[in-house]
Amino acid sequence: MAGVLETLTVPRATTFPAATLAPMRSSSVRSLSGSRRSVNIQSSYMTSSRGLVSRRLGRRGSRIVCEAQDTAVEVAPVTDSTWQSLVLESTSAVLVEFWAPWCGPCRMIHPVIDELAKQYTGKLKCYKVNTDESPAIATRYGIRSIPTVMIFKDGEKRDAVIGAVPKSTLTTSIEKFL
Repeated sequence: MAGVLETLTVPRATTFPAATLAPMRSSSVRSLSGSRRSVNIQSSYMTSSRGLVSRRLGRRGSRIVCEAQDTAVEVAPVTDSTWQSLVLESTSAVLVEFWAPWCGPCRMIHPVIDELAKQYTGKLKCYKVNTDESPAIATRYGIRSIPTVMIFKDGEKRDAVIGAVPKSTLTTSIEKFL
């Protein structure tokens, strides 16, 4: 009864439109003994274009549209040439994340900074500085560890948080200056 699966023959689609998404009812399997057995594979979500797939996609066919794309906020990078105008001359509070692409904790905190940028849209400007590309800014503000998040208000450094910290820690620091 127990056998080792050597080969599974599955039909291969050449294109991806919804009309070609047909249910896989069965497939041929070859066991170690060399005999072929039929395997029944049922799927509740892979149906023809008139079935469940087209109902999930709506009347647009195979086109999928992300409804959240308009709410995305991207944290813009700052360089040596844009630092003065974007951060120091800003009339509102500014959060700046100092990071590097090779830094694991920096990658962990990126989604948190993105959430904060979305949460404080209109109240706080959020930027990021790649310390490998703009070492002069990092040196000027004494950045020795990354990630470091600094908050600037009226062109002056008001607060700094070092390390990959929880969102609540950054929120507490931000709320002091809004």
